[in-house]
Amino acid sequence: MPKQRRETGEKNFVAPQLITLRKYRSFSQRDLANRLQLNGYDIDKNVITRIETYQRYVTDLELKALSEVFQVSYSYLIDGTKTEEDKRLHPLLP
Repeated sequence: MPKQRRETGEKNFVAPQLITLRKYRSFSQRDLANRLQLNGYDIDKNVITRIETYQRYVTDLELKALSEVFQVSYSYLIDGTKTEEDKRLHPLLP
């Protein structure tokens, strides 16, 4: 069975929020990869690039890793919906 894609053919929902979070924290893709690796996740810059350009699916483990590093909810990563906790921790986050 083929993997599902967005209506536009893109392979994930996370890319816009990932880019926003990275810029909000002033992280380069390399900076983010380094932080993820320091937290024990084997995610390199190329993976981040492919996610941000919709060329790659995001695994549940990667979603967890991104949520931990940026301290945001899964719902924010997936569809941009901020929880009360997200609003409290990141009041300036769009």
